Amino acid sequence: MPVISFEQPDRFVAGVVGEPGDRAFFLQARDGRRVTSVGLEKFQVTLLAERLEELLDEILRRAGGEPQVPAVTPAELRDDGPLDQPVEEEFRVGTMALAWDPEDERVVIEAQEVTDAGDAEPEVGGTDPAVAVLRVRITAAQARAFAERALRVVAAGRPPCPLCGLPLDAVGHVCPRQNGYLG
Repeated sequence: MPVISFEQPDRFVAGVVGEPGDRAFFLQARDGRRVTSVGLEKFQVTLLAERLEELLDEILRRAGGEPQVPAVTPAELRDDGPLDQPVEEEFRVGTMALAWDPEDERVVIEAQEVTDAGDAEPEVGGTDPAVAVLRVRITAAQARAFAERALRVVAAGRPPCPLCGLPLDAVGHVCPRQNGYLG
């Protein structure tokens, strides 16, 4: 499978299809008319957003303001739009990798297709030719905007149970903190 590369995408977002409790999560990159969507789990979206924030904060701390890493999302980069349609999953994400390229001051995000080999942690740039990879290179400002949106998307799901933290359905849920009774 090929490496699907977006060197300077017009758009890179996390989004969902479906209603809370029955949502499918996607990463979507667009460059002109070319759109690629890959499916992943909710926890992967959360981890990617959190790790991006940590990476950017560390770069900002170490560089003392140089390179150009914004501390917050620039207003002009906020993206609340829906995913580009139709959403057609290229592959399901197994592992992801992040890196900072200091030469052109870009964040490199790689999402590798899930495999049967246990999804060993990939090296950025090092891929098995039989496994599909989405590689996206974005500015630090775009990475801040991505992380902010991704965390909003995740938070827009079902509210958590105040006792156990598991998601509540419209009719409640079987709460382990209430010995299996409907909470």
